[in-house]
Amino acid sequence: MVIGYGNDLRSDDGIGQRIANEIAAWHLSAVKTLAVHQLTPELADVLANAELAIFVDACVPSESFDVQVQSLSPSDENTIAGHTSDPQSLLALTQTLYGHCPPAVSVTVPGVNFEFGDCISQITETGKAIALGKIIQILDKFKSFWMK
Repeated sequence: MVIGYGNDLRSDDGIGQRIANEIAAWHLSAVKTLAVHQLTPELADVLANAELAIFVDACVPSESFDVQVQSLSPSDENTIAGHTSDPQSLLALTQTLYGHCPPAVSVTVPGVNFEFGDCISQITETGKAIALGKIIQILDKFKSFWMK
């Protein structure tokens, strides 16, 4: 499962949705994709049936402009504020409601333009290509792991 999220009306912030939509266009039978504005508690039901969750979002670069891939674990706090959450809280909710959650990773793409609009900056466009390559590697490794 690939969940791309962010505001597609705020330029680079929409990169998660763009990446999810591009992966959906590949028509991979074993990969379900969702492009959403924000992570909501209703996604716990979808995650409960996933074998792997890849969360894709934009980030404001702090030290480097690299695409980051990080393993995720359910949050210890299990808090969801209203109708939005972060991946760790959503994983914790899935764990609480369904007794399990899938292994998960976060793929973040650096963004520099979060103004209203639908134009992606060159930095984020370059990050998109890198992120797609990293997601392919994650899917290949996961497939290899489960095929053993």
